[in-house]
Parts: sequence; C-alpha cells; structure tokens
Amino acid sequence: MANNKSAEKRNRQNAKRAARNRVVRGSARTAVKKARLAIASGADNAQELVQAAESALDRAASKGVIHRNNASRRKSRLYQALNKTAAE
Repeated sequence: MANNKSAEKRNRQNAKRAARNRVVRGSARTAVKKARLAIASGADNAQELVQAAESALDRAASKGVIHRNNASRRKSRLYQALNKTAAE
C-alpha cells in the first residue's frame, strides 16, 4: 500500500504501463501462435503469417516489452520451422 503521493503516482503509472505492455505482448503471442499453427497445418498463407508475427515481435521489442534478443530468437525459430516445411 502506497504511503505517500509519489508512491501512489508510481502505482498509477505502473498499472498504466502494465496494461499497455499486456496488449503489445498479447498481440505478439497471438501472431506467433497463428504462424505456428499455419506452419504445422501446411497452410498456404504461412509465409504471410510468419511475416506478421515478425512485425509484431519487432514492435514489442522496440517498445521494450520484450528483449530484442528474445524477439530475434523467436523470429529465427519461426523461420527455421517455415523453411523446414518448405524443404519437405
């Protein structure tokens, strides 16, 4: 529980930022999940969904919601899976 005005303000700011971060992180997760499902099912639009996931991950990294290396690792794994299915 906040005991002074600055602590109360900090709590308000943290809540606002957490809500904003949750939206960005959630949209990135959704995009990655859609891309993975498309790759697994061999859908025709898998390439587009992977690119959308890449964009969402880059956006989350640029906003500081996830670390840039985390975004890079996830993108790499998506493209590896996509290329693996393309080769088969």
